[in-house]
Amino acid sequence: MLVGRRMTRNPVICGPDMPVDEALNLMRREKIRRLPVVDEDRNLLGIVSEKDLLYVSPSPATTLSVFELHYLLSKVKVGDIMTKKVITVTEDTPLEEAARIMVDNKIGGLPVVRNGQLVGIITETDIFKIFLELIGARDSGWRVSALAPDRKGTLAKLTSMISSKGGDFVTLGTFLQGEGHPRVLLVFKVREVEEATIREALAAIEATDIEIMKIP
Repeated sequence: MLVGRRMTRNPVICGPDMPVDEALNLMRREKIRRLPVVDEDRNLLGIVSEKDLLYVSPSPATTLSVFELHYLLSKVKVGDIMTKKVITVTEDTPLEEAARIMVDNKIGGLPVVRNGQLVGIITETDIFKIFLELIGARDSGWRVSALAPDRKGTLAKLTSMISSKGGDFVTLGTFLQGEGHPRVLLVFKVREVEEATIREALAAIEATDIEIMKIP
């Protein structure tokens, strides 16, 4: 799956001349944590986060009056504090690559650009939603995890045995345990089948560390 299919199109944006207090109010009103900063042609100039804005805002313990605070904040523009060297992705970037970039750089969102122009944004929230879909978190059925031998034909044998008894797979994922490890972690959700059938299929592939839970 590519970023273009799951990104937020036409995200909330701001210009470099927006005062910091207005940008902070905009974030709170739209319930977002970052704003791409663009020019009139939607060319990406930078990005500013809620943390950036709060960092330059006065402490609640300040002795300044409300009017003085508003005046000072109106003088600080988004362009003065935004991150100018922005890490971006394109619509054709694989989602797993976008997730890797976020983790490696400890950032929560990536502007999506096309020829330098902003076309969307992909965030950690989008990635979490996809993860929920991959593990079938909102679907009922038997949630199963087990360690299985890392050898050819293991998955085919498991799925064919369960399917032959009427089982319907909702999700199925494999997770490597490290290079050279003889086993992989299987995580799947299946319905319309008895627990005994699942355990029989897992025994047939020599699975260990089996955990089975019924999700209503």
